[in-house]
Amino acid sequence: MRSQIAISERRACSLVGLCRATLRYAPQCSVEDAELTERIRDIALERRRFGYRRVHQLLRREGIEVNHKKVYRLYRKAGLAVRKRKRRKGVMLERQPLTLPAQPHLVDGFCHGLAREWSSH
Repeated sequence: MRSQIAISERRACSLVGLCRATLRYAPQCSVEDAELTERIRDIALERRRFGYRRVHQLLRREGIEVNHKKVYRLYRKAGLAVRKRKRRKGVMLERQPLTLPAQPHLVDGFCHGLAREWSSH
């Protein structure tokens, strides 16, 4: 907006309703976060089926004390996600035919009439 119209920064911020500190804010990336992101990326590429929770466990086992929420934030910021498994198109085994009971009234090896008698006890 200021590049198109010659007005001061204070005036432009008041027109938009934005604090001047917010306009001037520059996020600071720490060296520790960069190193941690690199380690998270290495673990995720080595073990593609591991999500951020398992990556967090591996980091804790390596002795890196880090919050799981920070691991999640850096994991997503690095553009990582668990790879979806491809669905198998067909079954490799030959299917067996369905076996039918010998008599129509016998289903589980006993007569339903007996089952009615047993259920009343």
